[in-house]
Amino acid sequence: MRGQKFYWAVLLALFFMAFFASCRLYNLERKLAPEYAEFLSKVRYIITAEERKIFLELPDSEKDAFIEEFWRRRDPDPETEENEFKIEYFNRIEKANELFLGEGRPGWLTDRGRIYILFGPPTDRITYPMGAPGSGGRGCQEIWYYGNFPVVFLDETCTGQYVLVTLSLEHLHELNLAQSRMQKTFPKEKEFLDFRFGMKKDVVTEERVEGVFLLEIPYETIWFSSEGDELRTVLDVSLELRNAAGQLLWEYKASYPLRLTEEELKAKRKKSHRLEIPFTLTQGLESLRQEKGRLEVRLHNQTGGEKVQKLFDFKI
Repeated sequence: MRGQKFYWAVLLALFFMAFFASCRLYNLERKLAPEYAEFLSKVRYIITAEERKIFLELPDSEKDAFIEEFWRRRDPDPETEENEFKIEYFNRIEKANELFLGEGRPGWLTDRGRIYILFGPPTDRITYPMGAPGSGGRGCQEIWYYGNFPVVFLDETCTGQYVLVTLSLEHLHELNLAQSRMQKTFPKEKEFLDFRFGMKKDVVTEERVEGVFLLEIPYETIWFSSEGDELRTVLDVSLELRNAAGQLLWEYKASYPLRLTEEELKAKRKKSHRLEIPFTLTQGLESLRQEKGRLEVRLHNQTGGEKVQKLFDFKI
């Protein structure tokens, strides 16, 4: 009995020590000067618990030296003038702010922003609108793949508020390992492979529907390989249109070689590569009139192997 009392007394003492230490650090953080609070906020994904504690306890006269040392320790190539790690980290924050708008907070503070900063762009990304096969009936989903490792985001109301879903302890462990690696260094990553989609119907009759599907792929998301004086890649595109019952009504597959000089790519960096895919529908039109169908669009860049898949509603 005496041993048990001692055991619980020790646990209680440790709990209160941790609690008061946490409160002390919280109070120190509240008193930070704006420039130091900004630093601590921006490095939240890569600063270690010990570094954070040291920074908060330092007098202001030593905080600038700490910040300089913080980035120096993470510089992958100290012999160069630039700190590649620091540049890439803030580039990812900026890109996350561009990619993940509309959640009521800066994109880099969202769950998708955090994963983007820690892991970089996924090798494959699949989006599921509400009710789509594969969504499990749980609202809208995005699944990012890093190799065979999936990261799932769920938006239960399909309003753009995506939340990270932890599928298993193994996946959580992988996430923690990624954050640990990021606290040291990471290589420069490529952008998301992505595209904007549009559709134009030219002919709509009882017997057929004709039109054009439009894909606009930002050049800044396309990776090229260098061959001589040219930059080259091949974009594989596939489309499948199914009715509500899952019956395949139309499909299309094609590969599009893309060649540019470096100067041409620089001039088009902020523009998009446009693909126009004509379609003619003659079967299953009645089912599409009764209920909207699903158009699945897949894009694959042969350079680097990046893939992206999206689902769209199709109505006549």
